[in-house]
Amino acid sequence: MKTLYLVRHAKSSWKFDVIDHERPLNERGLEDAPAMAAHISETMPKPDLMMSSDALRAKTTAVYFAQAYGINDKNIVLDYKMYDFAGEDLVEVIRNVSDEVDCLMVFGHNNAMTNVVNTYGNETVDNVSTAAFTAITFDIDSWKDLKKGKTIYYKAPKEL
Repeated sequence: MKTLYLVRHAKSSWKFDVIDHERPLNERGLEDAPAMAAHISETMPKPDLMMSSDALRAKTTAVYFAQAYGINDKNIVLDYKMYDFAGEDLVEVIRNVSDEVDCLMVFGHNNAMTNVVNTYGNETVDNVSTAAFTAITFDIDSWKDLKKGKTIYYKAPKEL
C-alpha cells in the first residue's frame, strides 16, 4: 500500500519583475501555506519523503509543511523535473521513488496537480486550488506500478 500526498504551491505574487521560476508567494500564499500545513500535519500521518519542484513558490510552500511536521527542510528533495505543468514529468518522478517510501508528499504546479489528482484519484476535482492538499492511496507495493487509486482526502484553504 502506497499513499501519495499532492500539494499545489500556495498563491504566488506577480508584483516582482522576476522569471516565473523565481516568483515568491504573495500575502495570501504566506497565510494559506502555514494554515494548510498546520491543518494537514494534525490530520494526516507524517510522510516518509517530501519532494518539491525547485521553483521558489513550491519550495516555500514545502518548507511550511516540513516545519509543521517537524521535518528538517534540508530533507526536502528538490527536483527541477517537478517544475512541470502537464503532469507527465511529475508522474515520472513519482514512479522513480524508492519502494522503501510508503507515504510520499509532493509539491508542484497546476495543471500538473489537477491532472495527476484526476488521473490517479477516484474523485474529480475541477481545479486543484492554490495550497490545496490531496491524499490518494494505492493498492501497490512499488511506485513503478502507479495506477488508479482511491482519493481519501482533499482540502482547499477556503475550507479551513
